[in-house]
Amino acid sequence: MKMYKVKVIVVASLWAATWTACGSGKKEQSQQTPMNTHELTMLVGTYTSGSSKGIYTYRFDQDTGEATPLSTTEVSNPSYLNVSEDGNFVYAVSENKGDEAVVSAFAFHAENGTLRLLNSQLTQGDAPCYVITNGKQVVTANYGSGSITVLPLAADGSLLPASAVIPFEGSGPNSERQQRPHLHCVRFTPDGKYLLADDLGTDKIHNFTVNVQADAKNKETFLTPGTPEAYVIEPGSGPRHLTFSADGKFAYLINEISGTVTAFSYRNGELQQIQTAVSDTLGAGGSADIHISPDGRFLYSSNRLQADGIAIFRRDTETGMLTRLGHQFTGVHPRNFILTPNGKYLLVACRDSNVVQIFLRDKETGLLTETDKEILLDKPVCIKFAECPGE
Repeated sequence: MKMYKVKVIVVASLWAATWTACGSGKKEQSQQTPMNTHELTMLVGTYTSGSSKGIYTYRFDQDTGEATPLSTTEVSNPSYLNVSEDGNFVYAVSENKGDEAVVSAFAFHAENGTLRLLNSQLTQGDAPCYVITNGKQVVTANYGSGSITVLPLAADGSLLPASAVIPFEGSGPNSERQQRPHLHCVRFTPDGKYLLADDLGTDKIHNFTVNVQADAKNKETFLTPGTPEAYVIEPGSGPRHLTFSADGKFAYLINEISGTVTAFSYRNGELQQIQTAVSDTLGAGGSADIHISPDGRFLYSSNRLQADGIAIFRRDTETGMLTRLGHQFTGVHPRNFILTPNGKYLLVACRDSNVVQIFLRDKETGLLTETDKEILLDKPVCIKFAECPGE
């Protein structure tokens, strides 16, 4: 099998010129300093067509909003990554074509932010752009080829060759963007019994039943078509990312093309649509990411191409219904964002402004305020915290 070059470099002071975090008198933190309870390990995936090398890690203080660079791992186009539930492993896709379209497994040391390559495997699907794991299997969404890939995990956390590549068929009414399937996200339901795969190209959420016993030893089939096999979304919507409420009762889908948020109730493996809310009021066709605040009271979605920024919604925790509150402008092309576990900050990866912006969040109103803290980095597109994987 072809070997894939992934180079790990530990850096600290060398990043001073590419990193900005305000606060006069801030002392540089050593990588050996034990983490405090308010500190997180943050990972940032990038596109590597410019000066970025791959995955960057930081020590992030969720009380002060300060970030300290830790290390970088050299890997091609890690546009999405995820941390295993135990925090010991990181899985990252390389959003490329053909033999360069791979998913890589890394052993992860959260305290110093270092990643050690275990191995890489072909996704057998072009432009993988999303990855998840349940600890036994890894699943990728392959945008370019319109498929999802299942890869079993070995006992040491490394990847075995793909056990299944599931292709899809169909198209949507948008002749430029929906000529064929484009898988953009895969998510396990909160109970772990089902997998949902968002298809931007056909306006569907494909539904699979999960065999939770399947692993590398027994080699049982991991995914089988569910009932229904797919949930149909409004034509021309372009389903992109999906998130669940913490109580598992509701799910929210951001639709890239229509710029809407579709709200569902969830029970016993079934989604029921309850509302459609507008995220992108300009109809730019570039909505991207979606997340719920840790207290469950607010929902945020990102919009690109015009008036780039974050739409803010109040969320009724009992009914799941959304009320739009406002819009926070960001840098250009906010492809991905994340909230700190304490809910104090919202961080946005602005790909075309080459910056991770750090916004202060009002926990009572849900509104965002710009801070003078930011991380300068070429083409950031994915942010994860080690303490809250899978979101």
